[in-house]
Amino acid sequence: MSGRLTVIGLGPGNADQVTPQARQAVAEAAFFYGYKPYLDRLELRPDQTRIASDNREELARSNEALAKAAEGHSVAVVSGGDPGVFAMAAAVCEAIEAGPAEWRAIDLTVVPGVTAMLAVAARIGAPLGHDFCAISLSDNLKPWDLIELRLLAAAGAGFVIALYNPISKARPWQLGRAFECLKAILPGTTPVIFGRAAGRPDERIEVSLLADADAEKADMATCIIIGSPETRIIKRGERPALVYTPRSATGSKK
Repeated sequence: MSGRLTVIGLGPGNADQVTPQARQAVAEAAFFYGYKPYLDRLELRPDQTRIASDNREELARSNEALAKAAEGHSVAVVSGGDPGVFAMAAAVCEAIEAGPAEWRAIDLTVVPGVTAMLAVAARIGAPLGHDFCAISLSDNLKPWDLIELRLLAAAGAGFVIALYNPISKARPWQLGRAFECLKAILPGTTPVIFGRAAGRPDERIEVSLLADADAEKADMATCIIIGSPETRIIKRGERPALVYTPRSATGSKK
């Protein structure tokens, strides 16, 4: 008997940003696998069970959830933000590909969520108003040389860049090095947005210029958006400034 596995995106942390589809998926599942801080966001019934694991145990978590679903249970894997953006949906797919044939028969649904770069962008204006990309600075699963190559290529092509996983105790230098790489390509006046915990009570949104960007302003709860040469800052007196990237592009570098 094959069960059901739903990968649920809980958004950036504000309960108002959890979609109705995600809420319904939570109501229908019996077993919940995930990183403990994400599981703690859920208000579960007595008949629903949490199984927490460490943040770096994505593949093991996926294997356990799939095995439980293969027994015929309704299982959920929860993820912060959107599960398809540097998160659990890819880990589940990897586990299915490498796992026993019976896992391919499991009814799998991925429920999207608001990812961090969208939440940060909404708080500051429209920095993602034109072409953009997302790059994780974590070199746990890919070499740093590849990350630098992608940063330089994206900046050179005029993309706005959203940086995920910018810094941690185990990776203290990568964000500073990323800023150095980008300063070699982009004008020092390029806006840089530090968006920490967007939508949560401890939210901190700060706008800097690339020339002054300080890696120490970030932690693992921060998503950083680096503008293109065409991204603009609109001063509004006593109101917070707006940052936006025009819908049209000329390709010129300021």
